[in-house]
Amino acid sequence: MPGGDGLLNHDLDPQDRGPQDACGVFGVWAPREEVAKLTYFGLYALQHRGQESAGIAVAKGSQTMVFKDMGLVSQVFNEATLESLGGAHLAIGHCRYSTTGASVWQNAQPTFRSTATGGLSLGHNGNLTNTLELQAWLAERDSDDSLVPGSLLHEATTDTALITALMATFPGSSTEEAAMEVLPRLRGAFCLVFMDDQTLYAARDPQGIRPLVLGRLETGWVVASETAALDIVGASFVREIAPGELVSIDENGLRTRSFATPDPKGCLFEYVYLARPDTLISGKRLHSVRVEVGRTLAHEHPADADLVIPVPESGTPAAIGYAEASGIPYGQGLVKNSYVGRTFIQPSQTIRQLGIRLKLNPLRDVIAGKRLVVVDDSIVRGNTQRALVRMLREAGAAEVHVRISSPPVKWPCFYGIDFASRAELIATGLNDEEICRSIGADSLGYVSLDGLVAATDRTKDQLCRACFDGVYPVELPLAERLGKSILEDGARQEESLAGRRGVDGLEAAVAGVGAADALDRP
Repeated sequence: MPGGDGLLNHDLDPQDRGPQDACGVFGVWAPREEVAKLTYFGLYALQHRGQESAGIAVAKGSQTMVFKDMGLVSQVFNEATLESLGGAHLAIGHCRYSTTGASVWQNAQPTFRSTATGGLSLGHNGNLTNTLELQAWLAERDSDDSLVPGSLLHEATTDTALITALMATFPGSSTEEAAMEVLPRLRGAFCLVFMDDQTLYAARDPQGIRPLVLGRLETGWVVASETAALDIVGASFVREIAPGELVSIDENGLRTRSFATPDPKGCLFEYVYLARPDTLISGKRLHSVRVEVGRTLAHEHPADADLVIPVPESGTPAAIGYAEASGIPYGQGLVKNSYVGRTFIQPSQTIRQLGIRLKLNPLRDVIAGKRLVVVDDSIVRGNTQRALVRMLREAGAAEVHVRISSPPVKWPCFYGIDFASRAELIATGLNDEEICRSIGADSLGYVSLDGLVAATDRTKDQLCRACFDGVYPVELPLAERLGKSILEDGARQEESLAGRRGVDGLEAAVAGVGAADALDRP
């Protein structure tokens, strides 16, 4: 699964999970196509963005059907399931990695609500930063006018369900009108695909933090998180959905409205690691960007070595660039078992101790006696690189020089990537020389932030670099508490986090699991 391997790659060591992306979204309006199957294939292309659950919603006239379950796309759907979703003209799909709400069936997407004008289904990639504010707004709207007062609020256990519930509280409005009421109130990162019985909608936050693109079929339209999903269904790329834009597609064609002033801050980590290398972002194929980052890395951190090898697959493009710029031969020194990915079977302690050996094996004949440059995309906790260096030395490597195609990750993400907490990020407490000693390498070099930005052909102020430099483009409200379970156990978090204050005046905020004090800890 090229491009998705970065996510699986850091799953080499179950205790050293790398940054996980929030989700992949896909939508299609095509009356003469098998939209459920197109959505299935679109989600297959986006599987790397979320591997916990998957779902598809289809509209058949005035009827909406939603099928979702835990697991990979190929585990959730089969031929019979897709046939049961046939006969529709409109569909949306979602593959999930949870950043708000637990990884349980109830929180799988698309979400669904009955409204005064029909069914509403919605899928979301990103993470909202003002969930408590929105929860309070829903409490106001979900009052005596509701069939069961308080029911919408009680059932909204994710930020996605919260958006869907809020849009259902405008009984006198069309879906588009309700969206124009709700979208301007959302803060954080959100790429939404949603639909009612007749119309497909797509919306992107004013910063455009996560990618969202528009494609054209002969008989319809497609929206997706990445252009790779357009390619797999035979759609031609039209353009990116603009930051702050709402797109509506129905039998009358495509129309667009702006719900906020655009202030582009695309996620820099998408270029490094999250999106597939065959995806296009801001006119740049990510494989080309990553190769250029490797060239920059070679200029910034040269090494006297015999062979450049990647950590497959996520380190491959940068390793190619490093080899080109340095003149050091490129080679394959590690073989990956492509069939070991996420599993729902917990390994025993004995198997867990095998660590990365379950997924990578060194080519001893290639690396024995060689001075190696080993290129990877990022270091999070350092456990994976430490085990890799040890394994390469055991296989006979004379020297191991580690090169990383992103700057040190020092800050948690609140916009849809589940990083480790600040305390767990190795670059927070150690400098480069100390990290080098910690992982046992002969030398260590990270690409500079300026070097990485230059490879994207975008300016620094057009990108979100928060995980690298701590500059968050969307304000994190002092009263906010961010994390997976904020809407499920907000009261407990409020009590445990009360009165705590973090860096730069920010109150403590949760980034991922078990990081309730992510901004407080060193």
